[in-house]
Amino acid sequence: QRQFVESGGGLVQPGGSLRLSCLASDVSFDYVAIGWFRQVPGKEREGLACINYVGGYTDYSDSVKGRFTISRDMEKRTVYLQMNALEPGDTGRYYCAADALVRCSLHPGVYDYWGQGTQVTVDS
Repeated sequence: QRQFVESGGGLVQPGGSLRLSCLASDVSFDYVAIGWFRQVPGKEREGLACINYVGGYTDYSDSVKGRFTISRDMEKRTVYLQMNALEPGDTGRYYCAADALVRCSLHPGVYDYWGQGTQVTVDS
């Protein structure tokens, strides 16, 4: 069973930074796309960034472009989301997800494998 474990969330002041990690186990990464998503109560899950594990193609939502960077460490089987210039509107639960996609997508509906999430709170 594919498993993903997110970590790195926490409380940060506006303007601060956090780096989230998504550790994957028991996953064949040959054609895997991984995405980071944010869920806020009462709102739809929002796609923030995604990466193709092989090749490194990336995509970002307009809301985080220029502030967030997605990357992967193939030896550590980990995908990161570096978040800078955080704003209160970035508060939410952050999930990583993966699926066998030729090109990664920001649409959560195309991903079948999800982690449990990690909470990010941006507040002074």
